[in-house]
Amino acid sequence: MEIIKKFKPRIKARIRKNKQILNKNIDTFFDWVKGAELVELKECNVEEDPVRPELDLIFRRSYGRKIYGVKYMGEIHAVMCFAYTNEIPKNVEELDKFSHDAFLQSAQRDQNVGKIAIAYTVWSKKKGGGKLIVKEVFKKIKKSNHLNRLVTLSPLTEMASRFHFRNGAKLLQVNETTQNFEYLVEKKNN
Repeated sequence: MEIIKKFKPRIKARIRKNKQILNKNIDTFFDWVKGAELVELKECNVEEDPVRPELDLIFRRSYGRKIYGVKYMGEIHAVMCFAYTNEIPKNVEELDKFSHDAFLQSAQRDQNVGKIAIAYTVWSKKKGGGKLIVKEVFKKIKKSNHLNRLVTLSPLTEMASRFHFRNGAKLLQVNETTQNFEYLVEKKNN
């Protein structure tokens, strides 16, 4: 019994120290999350893209397609690329065609490209960046006047499925080489 009493204060001290370290790490994590902002990017390093590194900057920036990043203290911590369409693509070829069509249709109407934001790639350079960029993009789409859906064109991987399910998406369809998830966009009536 004496041996147990002897070690009890040491165990309590170790637990206190570990709690302090954990709290400090959590505080540091939330500091960067709170201070981050969503910005449109003119470029990104496509070689860092784990999903579609074969798509060059010209593809990512033409016909109304956009690149967004989460920026904190002058550094980009996560990137997401979009195409705006009026239909849900099942592959990159359809993504290209549908975003091109939506862009041309908008030139003759109101300049608002497409009704659906298709997120076709996302990557994070810092823990929590992927989840944060999804959340920030979701807010941006909810505020948009012309976008009413957020859908992904994701690879057929377990990692992609887990990521989207954890972030609240629903599986829309499974295609030959991709899968589409949808984040429900509920707009508030003014």
